[in-house]
Amino acid sequence: MGFLGVLEDKHLQHVPATVVLAEEESQRTEATAGLKHGTGKDADIVLIPQPSEDPNDPLNWSTAKKFGIMAVISYGSILYAAVLAPLLSPALVTIAVDFNVAVADVTVISGYMLLVTAASGPFVSAFSRKWGKRPLLIASSLFGLLGTIVGSATYSYNGLLAARIVQGFSISAFESLVVSIIGDLFYVHQRGVWVTLVQFILGAASNFSAIIVGPITTNLGWRYLFHILIAFTALESVLLVLFVPETAYIRDRRYEIDELAVDNLSELAAIERRHAGDDKEKGSDNDMVRVETTTSTPPAFRPKKTFVQELSVFNGTFSDDNLFQLILAPFAVCTNLAILWIVIVTGGLTAFFVAQSYDMAQIFMAPPYLLDAAGVGYLSIGPFLGGLLGAIFLGVTLDPLIKWCAKKNGGIYEPEYRLLGMIPGLLTGVGLMVFGYMAEKHYSYYATATFHGMDLFGICCAAIATSAYAIDAYRDMSSEIFIAGMVFKNFVFYGFSYFVNDWTASDGPAKVFYVFGGVSFAMVGTAPVFFFWGKRYRSFWHRHNLLEKWGIRTHAEL
Repeated sequence: MGFLGVLEDKHLQHVPATVVLAEEESQRTEATAGLKHGTGKDADIVLIPQPSEDPNDPLNWSTAKKFGIMAVISYGSILYAAVLAPLLSPALVTIAVDFNVAVADVTVISGYMLLVTAASGPFVSAFSRKWGKRPLLIASSLFGLLGTIVGSATYSYNGLLAARIVQGFSISAFESLVVSIIGDLFYVHQRGVWVTLVQFILGAASNFSAIIVGPITTNLGWRYLFHILIAFTALESVLLVLFVPETAYIRDRRYEIDELAVDNLSELAAIERRHAGDDKEKGSDNDMVRVETTTSTPPAFRPKKTFVQELSVFNGTFSDDNLFQLILAPFAVCTNLAILWIVIVTGGLTAFFVAQSYDMAQIFMAPPYLLDAAGVGYLSIGPFLGGLLGAIFLGVTLDPLIKWCAKKNGGIYEPEYRLLGMIPGLLTGVGLMVFGYMAEKHYSYYATATFHGMDLFGICCAAIATSAYAIDAYRDMSSEIFIAGMVFKNFVFYGFSYFVNDWTASDGPAKVFYVFGGVSFAMVGTAPVFFFWGKRYRSFWHRHNLLEKWGIRTHAEL
């Protein structure tokens, strides 16, 4: 039994995703001494995955370049994944009055946008596997720009519906691919802080936008939400073209030491020593060239791409699977029970929070609160701060926690240690239930905003923990996992848009959020199953991989 009760496996020599992380505590120092390590305070950390010798390998890019890419991608996620969905939430009543329709009819407009987002997800996954992430990100940004322009020019209900549908095509890539890009650019011990940032954007940053869009609606009118957004979406399109090169990369599988079931550290270390020695003559590393790219040139001798070359939108083919197989992949990965659990928990908890945003205007613009759109927007300060605190909490603690666990476990890192971040997720149920009770009893909106923030604190912690676990435990399927999660939660969002407002009006917010809170407790309560038995299940999956039996590959390998 491993540290903290993670159950060991008896079937495989090396369970995929279980890796030597802290070398100084490991009994296998000789095997890892020749591998690449971190620097400074991370000098004892074995880099996972190992970077290749190719200067165009994203793992070899400079820290400044990686940070620049993540800054642009994060900015896009804020615009499309965080701002677009709740863009009209504080203005629902205002728009309903303007078009002389029911509030539920305006909510459904955003529901259709999320339906398009969900439906486009499998295609985003397939195209990104086939031709890389860069063309999908650029196309998605252009859809967002076009939809925003349409929204700024419309004066009809159907025109607004059309604008939101077009915008829906921009969300999928920035909700899902951005997380898998973290796995492209960073090592295991670096990913926690970036996953935290992305999950904060997806879960909490949308509340900050509500603080802004409420006053804009009240003072300038809801159409200015689109007018102002045009400049921001246009800037993102330009930044993507100039500063986000393709991050998909076909690396020799022996470098992917977190994905293998055969321990090849000694072999890889010997090759690394040859790279570092004087005998590195041309062709000496041909044994590491397994058709990594369209060129047969050994990785160490490939020229570094210039800035102009990196501007290319299409950079070749990254998979020889047919598109139909790739479209099926996000659904097929859910035959893995751990992945299905990640998808349901992350999507379900986030959906409950979105249901709150659907109800905010309905609850707080009615008596006895009688707030205007700006007032409803200001109520999002509570969940914004809750999400911010949750992100900071796990951002500061999660990576150091897994390093500490690895050292306590003899230097061996188990991805299940990421699930310790699920513990604060229990606050989700508390926050949802108390929010519903207080809204029913007309407590101060300061109090309701506090518990609104508490449930988002819990949701952010749970989402960060499960997302980091997904990347570390099943990195070869990470793109499909996050696409599947995005599809699931957006279909749930769409379903909620049809009945949440009517359900709240008929039964009151207390009953609605008691149900949501109870289900969230049940979801978070299943985490120990995957914490204790997760390693054994990873072994079982490797030995009985249904995707291999069906001929569906998720690793970008030619």
